[in-house]
Amino acid sequence: MFNTILLPVDVAHLDEGRKSLDVALSITGSEAAITLLYVMEDIPNWTDIDLPSNFKENSMQKAREALESIIDNNDRKISVEVRAGHTYSTILKEAKATNADLIILASHKPGLIDYFLGSNTSKVVNHADCSVVVVR
Repeated sequence: MFNTILLPVDVAHLDEGRKSLDVALSITGSEAAITLLYVMEDIPNWTDIDLPSNFKENSMQKAREALESIIDNNDRKISVEVRAGHTYSTILKEAKATNADLIILASHKPGLIDYFLGSNTSKVVNHADCSVVVVR
């Protein structure tokens, strides 16, 4: 069975995150450690000048609170991590750092741009060293 699950969640789509968490809870044993991860894309330096000095910290704190809100009252080992970086590469780095043996990702229906550039989900599926479940 899976012991360490990484569950990346986009806080703009918390319903998908809840659905992914439900899947994680249903397919893993009670001893499995689950980490909810939000990756905030890096802010380019040239736009950083126009933002309040604590914008990044406030945004990361709000993301943490949003992830904590989907945990509910659960007795499972669920932790929350918020990172800054490129989404798919940060997910893959976090999976390695936590020795995740399963990544559970929510996916949306791809748009035209996804066909040319590839979505974060497809990049994680193609490059992860562990099993990946895509929840649609």
